[in-house]
Amino acid sequence: MTLDEQRISAELRRMADEARPVDALAYAARARAGSTRRRRLSLSVAGLAAAASVIAAVTVAVTVATGATGGGPDGVTAAEVDRLPDNTPEQARAVGACMPQGGPVHSMDGRRRIPEHGAVEDFRLLVEYRDEGGSTALVGSRAGFVLCTPSTPAELAESAVFTYWGFQAPGNMRGFPGALQVDAYTSQSRYEEGRDKATRNQTYRVVVGRVTADVRRVEIDWADGRRTDARIADGFFIARVLGKSVPRPGGGKDAFGKPLTVLDSPPVTVTAYGPQNQVLEQVTDEAYSPLGRGTGY
Repeated sequence: MTLDEQRISAELRRMADEARPVDALAYAARARAGSTRRRRLSLSVAGLAAAASVIAAVTVAVTVATGATGGGPDGVTAAEVDRLPDNTPEQARAVGACMPQGGPVHSMDGRRRIPEHGAVEDFRLLVEYRDEGGSTALVGSRAGFVLCTPSTPAELAESAVFTYWGFQAPGNMRGFPGALQVDAYTSQSRYEEGRDKATRNQTYRVVVGRVTADVRRVEIDWADGRRTDARIADGFFIARVLGKSVPRPGGGKDAFGKPLTVLDSPPVTVTAYGPQNQVLEQVTDEAYSPLGRGTGY
């Protein structure tokens, strides 16, 4: 796409957005560094004709219906469009609580906001995994995403560390080949203050990503005997399991003389299934990594 075509396309999208009411705010996270290397599809628009088709898609029917299958109208998923569904009021509050600094923050300093990663108003709560221990949500903008895991008290919650879709700026939400894209295999911790005022924490292994409309189920094999079906909505998925601690390689003890431990996080296998429960795509040996990939922070 030439520079002029890019500007025209962007202006048409802006006009389309202004023609429809847009709510605000979004929720949660971090990103992954995996062992799987994929080619990346770039958006290509051939001149004004394609730009016109983009605005037609935006203005006519590009909002995605929420559903467990991840499908939207005419088989379009949220991972294939530029526009994200609006937050409900409850989701907007959750997104705001996830980013108390007003947007994503530095990976090493949760009080330092990174303005180029967007503002809280740019983010949507895309999909959420709930279990008896609480919840973790994938919260994203068109550029990238964060993870949100609420804690009590709230100031102990994980920081909203940003990762670009596709792991490169400016972020490519719909640029992935095949039926499945794993965007993060990482961890999130939840803190809770007990009646005795002691603070306890639980750490979860978390996998998030995107799928196409023909995917009906996503299963994660955690490589420790557990398998989990992910929650899917609008072309996005998330799953988590409670983590386990193991002795740190090389040993060592903390200040209280207790052996040092680390999160047991072996590579996982992620499988996408179709309408007949057939395997559409499988990612094996997906490696654990902190969030923030591609951001430089």
